[in-house]
Amino acid sequence: MNEAKTEIKKLGQILVEAKLISDEQLEKALLLSQQNGTRIGTTLIDMGLITPKQLAVFVSLQWNVPFVNLKKQEINPRALELLPEPIARRYQVMPLNLVDGAITIAMGEPGDINIIESLETISKKRVSPVHCIPQEILEAIDRNYSSGGEIEKQLSQLPTRSTALEDSEMRISADAIAQAPVVRALDLLIKQAVRDRASDIHLEPQEDHLRVRYRIDGILHETLKLPISVHRALVSRIKIMASLNIAERRRPQDGQITFPIADRDIDIRVATANTVTGEQVVLRILDKGFAFLPLPDIGFSPDTLGRYQQQLRTPFGMILISGPTGSGKTTTLYASVNQMDNTGRNTITIEDPVEYRFGNINQMSVNPQAGVTFAAGLRACMRLDPDVILVGEIRDAETAQIGVQAALTGHLVLSSVHANDTASTIFRMIDLGVEPFLVSSALIGVIAQRMVRRVCPYCAHSEPAKPEEKMAYEQEMGEKIEEFIYGGGCNFCASTGYLGRTAIFEVMNVTESVRRMILSNASTDDLRAQAYKDGMVSLWRDGMLKVKQGVTTPYEVQRNVYSLG
Repeated sequence: MNEAKTEIKKLGQILVEAKLISDEQLEKALLLSQQNGTRIGTTLIDMGLITPKQLAVFVSLQWNVPFVNLKKQEINPRALELLPEPIARRYQVMPLNLVDGAITIAMGEPGDINIIESLETISKKRVSPVHCIPQEILEAIDRNYSSGGEIEKQLSQLPTRSTALEDSEMRISADAIAQAPVVRALDLLIKQAVRDRASDIHLEPQEDHLRVRYRIDGILHETLKLPISVHRALVSRIKIMASLNIAERRRPQDGQITFPIADRDIDIRVATANTVTGEQVVLRILDKGFAFLPLPDIGFSPDTLGRYQQQLRTPFGMILISGPTGSGKTTTLYASVNQMDNTGRNTITIEDPVEYRFGNINQMSVNPQAGVTFAAGLRACMRLDPDVILVGEIRDAETAQIGVQAALTGHLVLSSVHANDTASTIFRMIDLGVEPFLVSSALIGVIAQRMVRRVCPYCAHSEPAKPEEKMAYEQEMGEKIEEFIYGGGCNFCASTGYLGRTAIFEVMNVTESVRRMILSNASTDDLRAQAYKDGMVSLWRDGMLKVKQGVTTPYEVQRNVYSLG
């Protein structure tokens, strides 16, 4: 205990000598540390006197060990092999490198001799400790340890005749299923996907192997190649978890899984379909963190956000959000209803299926087998005294007609439509059989959106512009540019140069001028030109504005947005 107090005082004195804190602040922090049973460094951070990075640097000085930035540190795979993931998590350490027979390990407590001795015993190497920000260690473990080897190890224990296992799974007890290698392998597969920020897991049987791919930031990445013999066992396990019929392999099936990870539950939507090489399975990982994003965090610029919020303040009418599959329409719809006063208003949603559950909102799920379609659900909503109705998607004439009638009878209706941009969304409604005069009367706004990858902030740097990207930018923005911000690729972004995604938007207010053009059967080009006159910013320009800000690259805008010239 006396040694601990001496070390605490020593760290405090170092900080005083560096003039980061005063003697009075140190005395107060020491008293609080003793009362709360916390370390002096944690107390000083809580008091707002120092930052976590400052603390880490001075702890390095205290113990005379190097300080490293784990977000930029390259990791030697051989070092990872010497220290298994469970050990790294137990001791809160991160192996970095092997140098002259010693293993370099980043530690939050580089002076803990007991931990160092344990790590030397496990790795059979001399440990060379370095210090880092403790909060970054778990992030580094998640980024660098892959479950691929352990998944293959578990699946290697399966019988070669996976059909026999599949048939037997219907008869064995739940306790036995929970211990099966295929169960542990699937758990690892899902946990790795969540760590890698994947939105989807694809299990795709090929002629001679099972291909596993993760969709990360909208791009599919091949993660594993597994023996084709494990395919049926994995599919059967997924079907059991999703309460699907494991004997049915020809017809598509849909289901839902709730999967526990650490202190939270992850919802997973399951879809199966038969292909010529076997059943393909896609697991859609539904992360509530993205569903609860506020509108400003989705990607709206201040101008487009102001135009859209003006539409949301309208007491009745229809707002449509368009874009291809995976463009973030549902996230925008959820963020829209979340910002409303759902205590004083009755908000009802009709979804296929209900992906995320919200408080103060009444949610209905489409169930075609029970006769509950979007149209039927919308008719039912009209009798429940709604103020705001969110329809997951308008995909047929009946739903379009009822939605327009709801908007014209005093309700605010929000929905999504598959269309390329705002102007074509209006004509999509007319194609579905809604009369132009009804469309012009009901619509108050149309939004088109796309998702683009963000430049990784940890390896972002200026680089000479590529000729085709430079030309595209200069034609739209009317200004010369010689360099763009690119991601060089680092440990934090898995060497892709991108980390996370943001949305780009095109927000059309249906003004009187636009209404008149809809009634006069104006062309898409004329309608779009009028919207630009009324202040609309195109998807292409909004994307290039984000390029100018260094948020994304011209390549990402070109990849996701079709320029209409």
